[in-house]
Amino acid sequence: MSEKFNVPSELPRYPRSMWRTVTTLPTFPELKEEIKVDAAVIGAGIAGVTTAYLLALEGYKVALVDASEILSGTTGFTTAKISAQHGLIYSELLSNFRPEIPKSYYEANIEGLRFIREMVETHGIDCDFKEETSYLYTNQEDKLDDLRKEFDAYQELGIPGQWHESLPIPVDAIGAISMPGQAQFNPIKYLKFLVEKFIENGGLIYENTTIEGAVYGKPIKAYTIDAELQINCNEMIVTTHYPFWNVPAGYFSRLNVERSYALVVKPETTFHGGMYLNIDDEKRSLRSATFEGEEVLIVGGENHVPGKSDNTFDHYLELEKFAGKTFGSREIPFRWSAQDITTLDKIPYIGPLSADYPFAFIATGFNKWGMTNGTFAGLLLRDNVLRRSNPHMDTFNPGRFNDKSISQNIATGFKMAKELITGKFAGAHEKVDRLEPDQGGVVRYKGKKVGAYRDPKGELFLVDTTCTHMGCETAWNDAERSWDCPCHGSRFSYTGEVLEGPATDPLKRIEE
Repeated sequence: MSEKFNVPSELPRYPRSMWRTVTTLPTFPELKEEIKVDAAVIGAGIAGVTTAYLLALEGYKVALVDASEILSGTTGFTTAKISAQHGLIYSELLSNFRPEIPKSYYEANIEGLRFIREMVETHGIDCDFKEETSYLYTNQEDKLDDLRKEFDAYQELGIPGQWHESLPIPVDAIGAISMPGQAQFNPIKYLKFLVEKFIENGGLIYENTTIEGAVYGKPIKAYTIDAELQINCNEMIVTTHYPFWNVPAGYFSRLNVERSYALVVKPETTFHGGMYLNIDDEKRSLRSATFEGEEVLIVGGENHVPGKSDNTFDHYLELEKFAGKTFGSREIPFRWSAQDITTLDKIPYIGPLSADYPFAFIATGFNKWGMTNGTFAGLLLRDNVLRRSNPHMDTFNPGRFNDKSISQNIATGFKMAKELITGKFAGAHEKVDRLEPDQGGVVRYKGKKVGAYRDPKGELFLVDTTCTHMGCETAWNDAERSWDCPCHGSRFSYTGEVLEGPATDPLKRIEE
C-alpha cells in the first residue's frame, strides 16, 4: 500500500452531482393540458431518454414525462461506468439458470455499451467518453474462491477476461479479473445530446409532472397526481427507476432497494487508469474523471438498505478515509448518494408490465449498472413497442419466474411486514426542543411521535413519518436531510415533498 496521506476533515456541506454541475440542461414546462400521443414514456433517466429518442426516430409521437427535472434521479448521481463486468453476476446466474441466460445478459450489456460508443463516434458527442479496462478484485482470503468461480464463468461463457495477482494501482489485491474494452463517460453530456435530438424529431418533454396512476384501455389514460390532467397514449412505458404503477404485477414485492455513496476526490498521486470494483465486505468502486481540466477520482461504495443506517455521514467519511490513505486527497469538491433497484434474480425487468397489460411496458432493476442495462432497456423497449423480435426478450421478460425468485418474493413480503410492524412500535429518540440547527430525527411532540428537522436558521419542520406509498415508517437521513423508507426506497424532503418514488404523495405536514 502507499504511504498515508492527510485526509480532509471537511466534506461538502450538501450533496451535489458533478455531472449535473458541469452540464447545463434545457428546462421544460409542466403538463398543463390533456394530450394524446402514440407513446408516453414516464421517467426521464437513461432508460426513458434512450427509449423516447429511439421511438421518435421510428416516427412515433412521444411524450417524455418526469416528476422532477430530467436526468435528476439515479442517472445524474452515478459513477457512470459503461461496463458488462457486474460483480459476481455471471457465476451467480450460471448457478441459477442454464448457460444461455448469463450469456444473453452479457451480450445485452455489450450491446448497450456498443450503442453508446457508436452514438459518440457517429455524432461526435463531447461527453468525456474513454475506453478503459475494468477490474474486479478482492483482498479477502474468504472471497478468493468466489472470484475464481467468476473467472471460471467467464471462460465457460466465452467472456473476454484475464486473471491477475495484483492491480496496477496502489490498492491491495490477492486476485483480480480484468475485462478489456469497457468505458466511462459523463452521462449527462451524452444524454443531453439525445434529448436535443428527441426534440428535433418532434418529441414532447414535461418536467415537474407527477403521473400517479393509469387506467388501462384503448387508449391508456395516464393521469397526474391531482387527477385533473391525463395523457392519452396507445403505448405506455414506465421507466421511473422504481415503478410508480406496480400494483397490477406486484412489483413492490419483487424488487429490493439499496443506497450507496460517492465522492469526487482531487488526488495527490497519479492514477494509472482503469475502472475498479471489489467484492469485499467493504465495497469500493474507483474510476477517474475530469473536472475543471484536471484529473479527479470518483470513489464509491458503502451500500445499505435505505433508512437502515444510524449515521449516513459515516459512509462518506469511510470513503474519504480510503481515498486519503490510498491516493491522497487535496480536495473533495463533490459528494452524492443514489439508490439502486435490484430484481429477485439480478436480471432487470424489461418488457410488458404483465400478460394482462400488453401495451404497457416497464424497465427497472438495473442492479447498479444502469449505463449499459438502461441503454439496452431503451433498445429492447423500442423493439417491444414495435412488436419487433429481439433475441434477449425472454431473458429480461418481467413475467419470468423460477423457484428461487418465488422464495425470494415471499422473503421480500416478510421483510416488508417486519418493517411495518417494527416501524410502528419504534420509539422517538428525543424531545423536539433538543434539536439543534441543521439537525433532524424522530421526536416526541405534543405527546405524539413525529419527524422533525430544524434548519440552519432555526425554523422547525414537522411531518408524519408514515410513508405514503404503503405505510412503512421512514427514517431520517442526516447526510441528505431527507426521510427515507426502508421498504421500497421512497424518499421525502424535510418538508415532506417526494424526492424519489415509488411514493407519489408527500408526507403529511404537521403544524406547530
